Amino acid sequence: YIHSRGAKVSLQAIGQPPVEFDSPLAAFETSLGHEQKITADIHKLYALALEENDYPSLSFLQWFIDEQVEEEEHVGGVVGDIKRVSGSEQGLLMLDRELGQRQEPVAEEE
Repeated sequence: YIHSRGAKVSLQAIGQPPVEFDSPLAAFETSLGHEQKITADIHKLYALALEENDYPSLSFLQWFIDEQVEEEEHVGGVVGDIKRVSGSEQGLLMLDRELGQRQEPVAEEE
């Protein structure tokens, strides 16, 4: 998108995410925190585009805003589910199987 608007892209290093967690709950709470950070970053971009009257960017960013609502809802739901089955190995196994069946939507190619 940046390139299509005539700007130059400059990539920076991305830090290593955590790879070990104390529990499944800790992993999903970390994931939820990350989704919330991404949401905040997108909101900052949207506010900047609004301030700059950059209407094409507002339109572009709207998809990401909508997507983050879905992502936070999903990950927050998993956190709630894990808390509900806390202490139940069978419940955790059932939740794991359910999550394993989740399919991501296929991205449309341009």
